[in-house]
Amino acid sequence: MSATGLLDVFRRSFFHLESRILQAIGFNNHAVVPALSVQGPGIFPQLHRNEETEEHSLLDNIFWMAAPKKRRTIEINRCRRRNPQKLIEIKTNIEPCSECGNLKQKHVLCGFCYEKVRRETAIIRGQIQAQEGKPLNNPAVETVVLYEGEKPADTDAGKRIVERKRQRPSWFTQY
Repeated sequence: MSATGLLDVFRRSFFHLESRILQAIGFNNHAVVPALSVQGPGIFPQLHRNEETEEHSLLDNIFWMAAPKKRRTIEINRCRRRNPQKLIEIKTNIEPCSECGNLKQKHVLCGFCYEKVRRETAIIRGQIQAQEGKPLNNPAVETVVLYEGEKPADTDAGKRIVERKRQRPSWFTQY
């Protein structure tokens, strides 16, 4: 039996003894009766802590968290982990890209085509930076990219022209 359980038994037995003594004397009204008291610290000594001189323990500042009373079985763990709600849904909106043929979602840009566009625009930006001799800022004029075999149109007058020495990619339309 633990110490708190033992103290609870003593408390109930003293209360029962007190009520029997008061009934024998003739006191039935509990509101006016004197109480039986026992000096607690004489029976159960308590340690008085002096915060200034006492060394602090590492365990004084730890927030104790709840711990499970029973171990979960492997079956329960696997059922929880493999719950159908946690599984990845099968996608039915996948189709091949019209440009490169790689699979992609219908409403999403193809990753392979995007990488090709990103590399080509990085090269074009590098050429613009080399022409201007300074870092690429927001352009004040419109930029036209001309590939091998193309000539500037009459509407391109006053625009910045960047020439590339290769064939125009199929995904990069002129107009």
